[in-house]
Amino acid sequence: MEPVDRRSFFKSVAGTAALAAVEGRPSWASYAGPVFLSTWLHGKPANERAAEVFKGGGSLLDALEKGINVPENDPAVTSVGYGGLPNAEGVVELDAAIMDGTRHRAGSVCSLHMIKNPISVARLVMEKTRHTTLVGEGAFRFALKMGFEPRTLLTPESLKKWQDWKANPQHETFWLTPENHDTIGMVATDGTGHVVSGCSTSGLAWKIPGRVGDSPLAGCGVFADDNVGAASATGDGDLMTNYCTSVSIVHTMARGASPQEACMELLRHMVKTDPKNKDGEVAVIAMNTRGEIGAACMNNRFHLKYALWRNGASQLLESIKLI
Repeated sequence: MEPVDRRSFFKSVAGTAALAAVEGRPSWASYAGPVFLSTWLHGKPANERAAEVFKGGGSLLDALEKGINVPENDPAVTSVGYGGLPNAEGVVELDAAIMDGTRHRAGSVCSLHMIKNPISVARLVMEKTRHTTLVGEGAFRFALKMGFEPRTLLTPESLKKWQDWKANPQHETFWLTPENHDTIGMVATDGTGHVVSGCSTSGLAWKIPGRVGDSPLAGCGVFADDNVGAASATGDGDLMTNYCTSVSIVHTMARGASPQEACMELLRHMVKTDPKNKDGEVAVIAMNTRGEIGAACMNNRFHLKYALWRNGASQLLESIKLI
């Protein structure tokens, strides 16, 4: 047998297992299987579809994309994809991002018009270009080139809501209720340490045209790293963008924190820097490469219900709150 140097050894399967034992971590062989974690009630059917795709032989990215397509395609979810509530001018603008923890590559689209599956367009930005983010008209033309069909995204119901808002002289910007919130965020592992993260949204209802929150920004709405784990966020994107929530959580996990501890530490940091943030609409989810999860929200007023699929069981759970 030829001699193997230390670096080559640790790149091998045997070396990986030995390194795991030395560092007190389980080897890849000890992982139980895929885990899917998503925000809000509409995350449950998204997780179930993702698990179905993965069990059918799809990749983890396939599973995440197809899972997020579920709320994107559902007109009853008035904050993601088709049927999403429009901006102040009555135009539905969609944002999405996806990130692969192995290649440490992300793709995203912002202010995308007339294409109901922005997460699928974001994936193609990641896989077909050397860019990370495309916006507005450029994102739309890219989607057309990739074969997506343009369509009207307003449903009669979402159009009526916009007309009612516009006709009210006292109208103001507001957030949707948690049962129909502004984001589908998903993180997942395949059970061997590979992680991905994705997010899709129509953003804040009645927003100023062109407004982009944290959802489609790598490091803010999504982040994934196979060396550590993945995270996603939901809530006031204008606030959370300033804290780079997802990458902050993953870096905290890299220093040894559990996903739950890392989520809570991010919220504590936000309040420490500005006590007014304790009243903010902030919620986060996270998962490490071992499939351990975390979910937290800032307060009762913005209480996160999240969805978890593990070992064939799909359930809705209540997150821990900081305040």
